[in-house]
Amino acid sequence: MTADEDLTKLEENLRRLKSEYESYFAGGTPRPPQDTLYRVERAIKQFSGDAAKLNFGQRFRFNALAQKYAVHSELWRRKLRDKEEGRGQFSVLRTPAPAAKPEVTRVVCSDPEHEREKVDQLLSALIEAKRRVGERVDQVDPLNFQKFVREKTQQLKQSLGCQRVQFSVSIEEGKVRFTAVKSD
Repeated sequence: MTADEDLTKLEENLRRLKSEYESYFAGGTPRPPQDTLYRVERAIKQFSGDAAKLNFGQRFRFNALAQKYAVHSELWRRKLRDKEEGRGQFSVLRTPAPAAKPEVTRVVCSDPEHEREKVDQLLSALIEAKRRVGERVDQVDPLNFQKFVREKTQQLKQSLGCQRVQFSVSIEEGKVRFTAVKSD
């Protein structure tokens, strides 16, 4: 075989190696193309040792092919490392853990002045919810909170014509939500 034929075969193997690596990285083949890689590296070593036997045009062509292989080889090496380490395009898409059901504390009050333990339970739930979302809790005044619950209960009982009011404390979208609705 002549040197020109060998260089043409090297060029063809290099093109095949590139397409086989692309197929491997795309998930089309389970293993990297070791056989074609071996043929390309063997041909490059052979020409490197026999460079004196090549004429100027053949040496230029060989150097261009060797440079092309070196560039692609570095790229393939990085992609292989990323694939082995599970980074970049090869990272495993992790599905986020399903959002836990929001914890909701519900308390039904008919007379907050005589149901002190229910108001305290609501206050504790509100303070805990505020801590979870990172809000300040040092400004929550228990006496003002008790007054608010008492007034809101009276207001809703009159406007909605009910005997009891349900208060609830929850965290929704990273914010504390405090609601009061009619309870039957």
